[in-house]
Amino acid sequence: MATFYNCRFHGFQDTLCDDRGWHFFKNCYIEGTVDFIFGSGTSLYLNTELKVLKNGGFISAQARNQDDTTGYSFVHCDITGMAQDSFLGRAWSKMPKVAFLYCNIGAVINPLGWSDNNKPDRDT
Repeated sequence: MATFYNCRFHGFQDTLCDDRGWHFFKNCYIEGTVDFIFGSGTSLYLNTELKVLKNGGFISAQARNQDDTTGYSFVHCDITGMAQDSFLGRAWSKMPKVAFLYCNIGAVINPLGWSDNNKPDRDT
């Protein structure tokens, strides 16, 4: 388990490996381009700014498989950036679980919101 308060994570691709275990992020700032929050953790992101730096980027790539109990929850987060046509996430593994609740989703996000990673069997 780990808790992060008022932290800044700057990166490009794969900025934050959120894998294995329970994690809590509050009042943080995370930026990146592709899959900048990835892994198979069970995490809550609260009041966190997610800044997309590249057109066509992906915020999350959650790696949950069928029997896993993992997932990401983004609550009261701000999605910002200068990018366009980006996605909230994509299906890195077969059964990802990602929820965006009460978030301010800026114009950087494609209206589709989510990508199945060109694997229609992951549209569940």
